[in-house]
Amino acid sequence: MKKIFNPNKIAFLLSIFLLASCGKFEDINTNPDATTQVSSSLLCTNVILNTARFNGRDAKSYLTDNALPKYIGYANEGQMGAQYNSIGSSSFDAMTLLPDIDKMLEYAKGSVLEDSYKGVAKFARAYLFFRLTMEMGDIPYSETNLGSTGNYRPKYDRQEEILKGVLDDLKAADGFFANGRTFSGDPTPYSGNPAKWRKATNALALKILMSLSKKEGVASLDIKNRFQEIVAAGNLMESTTGFFGLNYSTQNKHPLSGTSNLFTSRTIISSLLMNNLKKLNDRRLFYYADPAGAKISAGKTQADTAAYVGVDVEIDYAVMNTGHSANQYSLLNKRYLTESACEPRMLLTFGEQELILAEAVVRGWITTGTAQTYYQDGVKSALAAVMATKSSYAHTKPIDQAYIDGYFTGEAAFKGTVDEQLKQIWMQRYILNFMQDAEYSYFEYRRNAYPVFPINPATSLNENNKNGLPLRWLYPGSETDYNRENLIEALNIQYDGYDEVNKVMWLLK
Repeated sequence: MKKIFNPNKIAFLLSIFLLASCGKFEDINTNPDATTQVSSSLLCTNVILNTARFNGRDAKSYLTDNALPKYIGYANEGQMGAQYNSIGSSSFDAMTLLPDIDKMLEYAKGSVLEDSYKGVAKFARAYLFFRLTMEMGDIPYSETNLGSTGNYRPKYDRQEEILKGVLDDLKAADGFFANGRTFSGDPTPYSGNPAKWRKATNALALKILMSLSKKEGVASLDIKNRFQEIVAAGNLMESTTGFFGLNYSTQNKHPLSGTSNLFTSRTIISSLLMNNLKKLNDRRLFYYADPAGAKISAGKTQADTAAYVGVDVEIDYAVMNTGHSANQYSLLNKRYLTESACEPRMLLTFGEQELILAEAVVRGWITTGTAQTYYQDGVKSALAAVMATKSSYAHTKPIDQAYIDGYFTGEAAFKGTVDEQLKQIWMQRYILNFMQDAEYSYFEYRRNAYPVFPINPATSLNENNKNGLPLRWLYPGSETDYNRENLIEALNIQYDGYDEVNKVMWLLK
């Protein structure tokens, strides 16, 4: 048979020969200065950032989170639903973090830092699933992250089981951090210090347990005993522990920084927040708000609380917009719009932990310490956190140590009855979460119905309950397409078969 000469084949064989003579193909095509394997440290950074940072799309999302719990109103490009009690669907996107958590543990296996990274993994999982179940109720939990096994349609677990798993994960995280070593890849102010992470883990556990107070009698959760055990162990946040969260900077800017535009520059402080700050003679007023332009024009000074006017966030949008145009209201303090680091993002703090401990004493959950001492320590810490911001934005009324020491007079003095004490504690938690973890204030309102949110049926956008705030977010629309059978089962079990924002999840029953 006559052979046909093929120059392309000869060239191909020659290239193979040359590669073989020079070394492995991978050796030639690999940049010696590039990372070829993701490390547990790099994955840890991603896990923590996705846990601690604000994951909204933009400044508008940030303000929306603060509108639902009635911190602000906004006169901007149009009526914003959250101010008028409208919420939509949530998302399961946070679960995409689970593969990174598994990979982080895989790369850390057998190393001296394994326990530390295990602690981070348990903490992140607990935080993730707690927030999702608080938003929606029953969610996929035990069968999540099983795509590699072919399970793309995870079942929905009951909220009781999810919450038990969350609390168990935090207990495990406490043990891992107790045996941990300083680890790399931590973008929080803790810089990989396992002792500080352990304290934050227990502070989170106390926060979650208190948020479950309506289910104190549920045996599987064992809320009161779990709370007592954590307090008795003593590994809690101290005034020197610092906060769990993130510091903002010129590289990692606050979500509102540099956004003094038509939207953010027209953000009005609510009368609910404003009036309670005034009642308490609380100088955080001057750090949260700017004086109303009309009051300054009328002769009031920026140091006079009478110059600060909040908006009743239930009023008709057109009426509010007219009032804003006339400079009748106090706007959000300009530091939020102009400073890259107007304040850190603080998700767990000593101040809030102490307020939770004060509530625990009032409820009879613990006998360690006094409610008054915890209350005062918590408020002092919250005030000190604000004092750390630039006093130039305090309108000549800065918080200093003398003010903090003399704070507890009048309405701020710890009161005598259980009902009054609880309301004081809840109000202080409400105030400290302004422009911080605002969604948690919504969770707390569902638990306590306090502070009393202004709701007007004439302006409310909550179609099926004009007199109330929605109680949950809807499930992601994608579940209808990709996990319909399990979604329908979950709706039948919890919500009479249909997805609706006023349906009452197990936690609130």
